[in-house]
Amino acid sequence: MSLRIKGVVDKFVEELKEALDADIQDRIMKEREMQSYIEEREREVAERESAWKAELSRRQAEIARQEARLKMERENLEKEKSVLMGTASNQDNQDGALEITVSGEKYRCLRFAKAKK
Repeated sequence: MSLRIKGVVDKFVEELKEALDADIQDRIMKEREMQSYIEEREREVAERESAWKAELSRRQAEIARQEARLKMERENLEKEKSVLMGTASNQDNQDGALEITVSGEKYRCLRFAKAKK
């Protein structure tokens, strides 16, 4: 009877070892699959991040170009305004002349006439 019990116990131990080995192999496979999935997701995220950074860089460069163009246009506008408007001041001269300064050049006007239509 003890040989029969020993045989049953040995068979149980053998089946338990096989079940444990199968479980270990299953866990190893799941771990590999999970690692593969994680690596793929990390790759996808890195690609999207790279594309996003490239787009951001492109937009920043475009903004810089537009800012430079606007700055140049503003400077040109200021130059035009100073040329077109000049500065006029009524001098309390004895002759009542109006002095106008345009781009650093002074002009004196002694008489005024209404513009003809």
